[in-house]
Amino acid sequence: MNDRSPNGETVWAQHSRLRVVPPVKPRKLAKVPFAELADGRLQGVVSSGSDIGRVYVSSIAAGTHDYNCSTNNNRPCGGLYGSPCKHLRALTAEAVLQYGLDRVARYLRVDVPDGTELVDCLTGAHRPAPAAMVFSRFLRHLAYLEVPDTTMPIPEMHWFPAEGAVR
Repeated sequence: MNDRSPNGETVWAQHSRLRVVPPVKPRKLAKVPFAELADGRLQGVVSSGSDIGRVYVSSIAAGTHDYNCSTNNNRPCGGLYGSPCKHLRALTAEAVLQYGLDRVARYLRVDVPDGTELVDCLTGAHRPAPAAMVFSRFLRHLAYLEVPDTTMPIPEMHWFPAEGAVR
């Protein structure tokens, strides 16, 4: 089965209303399975290094660089000691792989000198932030990974307007 159109695009990308940006570099999803630039934050889900059943929801606010890291049930990360923990460091590293340093730095509104890691340029402090919405989006993201490949419309996404639809 050929899933490419004559111009080389995948069929689903050709029919998509949103531009899908491929990752800058391939990344391993085991440590940081979900990272996004949304809601004025770099936010995502980071696997625990010690417990396979535990994940952390980590976020960094754009502009202020305030950060938070907690389990999906809002227990604070034990590694927040006045600076970003290892989960926040992993999140920023994976976001740079996925989106590129320039895009992440521009989104967070931070200058990153050559040879410096983005997370080391952040000036914020620990501020609690809600984890439930990010974790819920991660779970929804996981559900779509189980949907078989198709070029047909997905019923639960029917509210996206078809190209050229009459209003």
